[in-house]
Amino acid sequence: MTTGPARLLAVSDLHVHHAENRKVVEELGSGSPDDWLIVAGDVGEFVDDIARTLGRLRERFAKVVWAPGNHELWTHPGDRVQLRGAHRYEHLVEICRGLDVITPEDPYPVWRGEGGPAVVAPLFVLYDYSFLAPGARDRRHSMDIAERAGVVCTDELLLHPDPYPSRQAWCAARVAVTEERLAAVPDDLPTVLVNHFPLRREPTRVLRHPEFAQWCGTEATADWPRRFRAAEVVYGHLHIPRLTHHDGVPHREVSLGYPREWLGRSSRPEWPVRILDPARRDRTS
Repeated sequence: MTTGPARLLAVSDLHVHHAENRKVVEELGSGSPDDWLIVAGDVGEFVDDIARTLGRLRERFAKVVWAPGNHELWTHPGDRVQLRGAHRYEHLVEICRGLDVITPEDPYPVWRGEGGPAVVAPLFVLYDYSFLAPGARDRRHSMDIAERAGVVCTDELLLHPDPYPSRQAWCAARVAVTEERLAAVPDDLPTVLVNHFPLRREPTRVLRHPEFAQWCGTEATADWPRRFRAAEVVYGHLHIPRLTHHDGVPHREVSLGYPREWLGRSSRPEWPVRILDPARRDRTS
């Protein structure tokens, strides 16, 4: 291991079901014994894979901070754990606590390395279909447009909202509890907001299939980066790693994605991605 200043690093969308991705994750290491790693969701679909991967990463980093993606919340018919909805999420939280991995249910840690201090806040905020498909009048019309285009997220089959009556209701509950927790962060500390889904709609504008945006977040979080003093927003889900700025706040997607995506790129983006890097205050769109 090389040594150097401690870094705050981030990854998402590891999708370790794929052998090529497992190889990349096995090679993922820390440059300093004090490095932290943010994992912004979609480690995998099976509980055993999720636990094994987060455990291995925790062995290599001083702290691992996890926020769930939609794939972790799937009740896949091939998984030995058939818990659904909130019960599945709670089960994953308990596994993470056994591994000493920080979850959205734990006290938010304060990063005090380069670029800090900043509160690293892993969030679990779902989507409520409010990122309507282009031309849609309402959610029902938006879903009709997506179905006609043949663009329907697998969540509709595998991500169950139990015990909530709908994914929208689960999302509303998560928004309420998360907003309350973020409001309690001391006013003199900036934040790093970590969510699997983007907190604003703008990053979804480049989707090849714009109808998919309705499974990508909620309008209810659009003002959170400014309200809660975000120095940086970290997200995944779209499999479009890049940096954008909205209202002066950097929003950084840190996904690896599927092998067919990252192997097909002429050059692999920087990964893992350094967050709060004092030497990189670049602006791209």
